[in-house]
Amino acid sequence: MAAPPAGLLSINTATTRGRWGLAEAIEGCARHGIRGISPWRDLLHAMGVANAARAIRARGLTVTGLCRGGMFSARNARARKANIADNLRAIDEAHALEAQCLVLVVGGLAEGSKDIAGARAQVRDGIAAILPHAKAAGIPLAIEPLHPMYAADRACVNTLAQALDLCDALDRGRTGALGVAVDAYHVWWDPQLEAQIRRAGKRRLLAYHICDWLVPTTDLLLDRGMMGDGVIDLKRIRGWMMRAGYRGFHEVEIFSAKNWWQRDPDEVLAICKARYRRVT
Repeated sequence: MAAPPAGLLSINTATTRGRWGLAEAIEGCARHGIRGISPWRDLLHAMGVANAARAIRARGLTVTGLCRGGMFSARNARARKANIADNLRAIDEAHALEAQCLVLVVGGLAEGSKDIAGARAQVRDGIAAILPHAKAAGIPLAIEPLHPMYAADRACVNTLAQALDLCDALDRGRTGALGVAVDAYHVWWDPQLEAQIRRAGKRRLLAYHICDWLVPTTDLLLDRGMMGDGVIDLKRIRGWMMRAGYRGFHEVEIFSAKNWWQRDPDEVLAICKARYRRVT
């Protein structure tokens, strides 16, 4: 398979958060000729939304996604209402950045709960509650299914099929307002992945995140690998995405407390560029 287009590499700021804030990440992407960036909201708030928007536009970068909205499940109505309000703010922030989507990490079990079906119902209701505001703002919502190891605490939507079922229920007309973020780290293992990417099609495939799964993995959250260092067949998954019509950015998102976060971020970006061209 031919190498991916050089101009479609994006850096999620999780990849450089060990040493860089958002301002440094913006400058770093521009310095390395990387055209896409995906900020996390804590770094965005630290810099200021207006300041970040100006800096991103001045450097000619595309915001491939804002991380993150979601976390809809909660133990009582007051907390759920607060979560909805935070998601509405996230949509406004994404709009200010002219982001291509707002990524939704939907939330796991409510505190003290064992009712995963109830959590999934809260997620459905939460997305339904914010979807009109997202449509009005022109910000697509990208549901990101997370690996089942996160079902309890981060995301009770764990397969692409589950995420697409939500899309079909809440956006029957496939308007483009609701879709999915395909993160290779979370879905590479799924035997239905190819079929579900095909099911999603161009209208539902809103974002594509890449890194690698290390063997052994020493930390389930903070030990992701650089592309090519693990077991994910990234070229094959890219092929599935492209055949389904995806033509968007490829966003590197690496949480790595003991390795990549300890390195010079300029070195990390240089390696991201090289591995992107060679192994993805």
